Amino acid sequence: MAKWQYEKGLHDLGNGLYGYLVPDGSWGWSNAGLIVDGDEALLVDTLFDLNSTGDMLKAIRDGLDGLDRFDNLVNTHSNGDHTYGNELVNTGEIIASAACSHEMHQRKPSDLAKLMREAGNLGEGGLLLRELMGPPKFDFEGIEGRMPTKTFEREMDLKVGDKDVKLVNVGPAHTGGDVLVHVPDDKAVFTGDIVFNKGHPVIWDGPVQNWIDALDLILGWDVETVVPGHGPVAGKDEVRDLKNYFIYIDKEVRARYDAGLNVEDAAAEISLDAFQGWLDAERIVMNVNALYKEYSGEAPIFDRIELFAMMSRYRKRVGIS
Repeated sequence: MAKWQYEKGLHDLGNGLYGYLVPDGSWGWSNAGLIVDGDEALLVDTLFDLNSTGDMLKAIRDGLDGLDRFDNLVNTHSNGDHTYGNELVNTGEIIASAACSHEMHQRKPSDLAKLMREAGNLGEGGLLLRELMGPPKFDFEGIEGRMPTKTFEREMDLKVGDKDVKLVNVGPAHTGGDVLVHVPDDKAVFTGDIVFNKGHPVIWDGPVQNWIDALDLILGWDVETVVPGHGPVAGKDEVRDLKNYFIYIDKEVRARYDAGLNVEDAAAEISLDAFQGWLDAERIVMNVNALYKEYSGEAPIFDRIELFAMMSRYRKRVGIS
């Protein structure tokens, strides 16, 4: 696999495929993708706010002879760092899984903007939320939140020029409806947040086995280029690393659930030495919380501010500055 530099901007992956990468891949700093063939183009995801999405669209125009219209935009999942820039995109359709569309209607940008305005009064959880994703990094004020115009349940086949593009909904996993954008003839896949490379993932929905199954699906395909939702362009080795992460934490968390530890004590006990150098280790708290709910049979409902408070305490406990 070719080794692309992990630098902000548009990267030519070959044969009409592009990745737009945004280091360092931590909270909110996500990637997008582009598929071009002849006069047709498909954009995979937008970014977390209008400023960052505008920068991406300018880079595409500058790098591809003024390209500023896309036949389709695919949102791989509902999180704002992959959808909040939708309104800036000149596109025929916005395509997403039905589950993704439902979540987008439930979680609007105005809600996050309001939360950020109130974050300073919400204790340590609010303060960490604002530190990680608030101004000046991102600005959520005034985002309208353009929604999908076409949805599907499990699979959809598209054409971009002569290229076959297959959309596969592997959720619920990271979120309720996570779509892989597979370009089989080019041995490439744009994964959204089913793949985090060199960063700890977040289980918002689960179950964890669905996520492992999604990674196995990628590993079973003839792919060489994996454009993750966060982090550098990857290959199958990095997909296996992430699969091993989930297998490991599932075992470790289950043991502590069975022993009766609470979420915070369990998270603090679990060694992450095998994942040295991965960003955002505090997310182990969110993943322990999600797995505890899975083991107990409860729906994964999150109190975002309390979870960020728990992560704030975890960071202090393990010495993350």
